[in-house]
Amino acid sequence: MTHFRPATALAAVACIAAVTPAVSASPPAYRDASRPVADRVDDLMARMSLQDKVGQMTQAERLAADPATAAAAGIGSILSGGGSAPTPNTAEAWADMYDAYQRAAIATPLGIPTIYGVDAVHGHNNVQGATIFPHNIGLGATDDPELVERIGRATAEEVAGTGIDWDFAPCLCVARNDRWGRTYESFGESPERPTTMASVVTGLQGSTLDGPASVLATAKHYVGDGGTTGGDDQGNTEIDEVELRAVHLPPFRAAIKRGVGSVMISYSSWNDVKMHTNDYLINGVLKNELGFTGFVVSDWQAIDKTDGEEGFTADEVRSSINAGLDMIMVPYDYQKFMDLLRAEVEAGRVLMSRIDDANRRILTKKFELGLFERRFTDRSFTGTIGSPEHRELAREAVRESQVLLKNDGNVLPLAKDGGKIFVAGKNADDIGNQSGGWTITWQGSSGPITPGTTILRGIQQAVSPGTEVTYDRDGNGIDGSYRAAIAVVGETPYAEGEGDRPEAMGLDEEDKATLARLEASGVPVVVVTVSGRPLDIAAELPEWNALLAAWLPGTEGAGVTDVLFGDNNPTGTLPMTWMSSADQQPINEGDDQQPLFPHGYGLSY
Repeated sequence: MTHFRPATALAAVACIAAVTPAVSASPPAYRDASRPVADRVDDLMARMSLQDKVGQMTQAERLAADPATAAAAGIGSILSGGGSAPTPNTAEAWADMYDAYQRAAIATPLGIPTIYGVDAVHGHNNVQGATIFPHNIGLGATDDPELVERIGRATAEEVAGTGIDWDFAPCLCVARNDRWGRTYESFGESPERPTTMASVVTGLQGSTLDGPASVLATAKHYVGDGGTTGGDDQGNTEIDEVELRAVHLPPFRAAIKRGVGSVMISYSSWNDVKMHTNDYLINGVLKNELGFTGFVVSDWQAIDKTDGEEGFTADEVRSSINAGLDMIMVPYDYQKFMDLLRAEVEAGRVLMSRIDDANRRILTKKFELGLFERRFTDRSFTGTIGSPEHRELAREAVRESQVLLKNDGNVLPLAKDGGKIFVAGKNADDIGNQSGGWTITWQGSSGPITPGTTILRGIQQAVSPGTEVTYDRDGNGIDGSYRAAIAVVGETPYAEGEGDRPEAMGLDEEDKATLARLEASGVPVVVVTVSGRPLDIAAELPEWNALLAAWLPGTEGAGVTDVLFGDNNPTGTLPMTWMSSADQQPINEGDDQQPLFPHGYGLSY
């Protein structure tokens, strides 16, 4: 063994340094933002194990996987279901939560960022204080795709202000039976309005996905969910392929042309085949025929519903992945899903090429969104949440969505000056009721659940100081001294199957009693319906002087009063045929039934 004196050793090191070129460890190609996205995806996938790839195909609920847990399991996506919010439910707390998930994800060996999804279906509706826009049925009544695109842009800004980068919207269903609990999520009963309203995709995603406040959009629910027999949510759409293509497919074709980044599959079946296992419609039509290049995501726990039994199985995992699903929303059972999918691949029942295709689609969108470079919340948008500008846009949408259905004696518009106006009804002074389902929580709820302007408050703001406005929810105290009575009646919040109405579709007993008191006074009665669908009101209609359909207007109730008092002439038209009787359901344009008001109907002053 040779021993070096210190000086000799230093000289030797210097000699070696002189003849050895400096070696700097260059970052992997997938981290180089100057490279084409396809090259970055290829480089990253070459470094990924099967377990890594299975993780990218998995989406868990935040309540089941905190940041550390999600990162340790290699989960590629997190979501907040309806009502799943941090405490406190503020924009800043959302942003902090999102950033915590990203910090944990990028600290893993490959540092693949998560993609976080929410149901921002009429504004960023899970977040306290966000602007709540009209539900889609109201936007369909505007027949204004440019307005809807602007709403998509405003929603994207509020979503981005909380860090979130993926929105499970728009719903492009064509609702053919108003008994369906999701009727209000539809822009209309015929394909034309949902197709033109795919403009919201452009609003959400922006001109490029890596632009400021660009949020990945989701066309849902593919396909035919609005055509189920009896309007049964998650039911069976029993129509031939000609009708499926003519009625239910066009809005998805339009969204794909606009570059929609993801498509969510419907819970429903087509002629007894669950959509989540329909290889022909997902692989064959959506991906191959329509050329959809984004990724396909399941609905909430949906692959567990394909065999009708509780608890998902290897068969359900295999059939859904092989049918073309790329990411599976398994809110709580994510570990079981990952274990089953990995076993199916190892057994050769799911090909590695299918796993690679799914990962390529998912990772492409993550790179296109710029998640590898801009990993955390852009807090310059946090202040847009519930901003005056967005609330003014929502008010514009509300007034454009009003459909005037009756106006005997030109009782509308009401004068702002002088006399007394009586206001009644359970929906007159209730932000929760006028916002409907998917507001703060999944089902929504009555009451002051988020800041906004009720219809009553809008009336009080609209009239002159010399005009007296009296409010009694039940209509008590009215007499002939009032020059008009405004009754704001209709539905209370619901979502999805909880809103299915297989029986009656009319006003409840509370509304009828309130209206009876107003009608007995002899004062002209103006009825405003707040509802997620046309209501069965033909028997009551003769007693009313005017009828205004306000749909589910959201937080900016002053948009309703803009029309009631004539600041804006009503321009909305019916996106759904208005039934003469619930027995007519389903009733749609061209089916030879006599409606109370036809599709496209709407009066002006």
